[in-house]
Amino acid sequence: MQQDKHPDYRPVVFRDRSAGYAFLTRSTATSDQTIAWDDGETYPVVDVEISSESHPFYTGKARTVDSEGRVARFERRYGAGEEQDTGKTG
Repeated sequence: MQQDKHPDYRPVVFRDRSAGYAFLTRSTATSDQTIAWDDGETYPVVDVEISSESHPFYTGKARTVDSEGRVARFERRYGAGEEQDTGKTG
């Protein structure tokens, strides 16, 4: 592997301001801001707009965009449970 080609991979704190949640992980992200973590060490902190703590998919607060389900739409188009005469006698 070539030296001085890749960014530093180090511990970084990501902070979700909307949820008031922060987590420590390893990343190549850089920041001028730092934060003192629970272990007494100081780490760079990167503010993010959304994380798993505030994302609607993970919190269960997702809105349903489709107001009409697929089955209801199919029944409206092709008839709700109506049997069609195929013309065959049997």
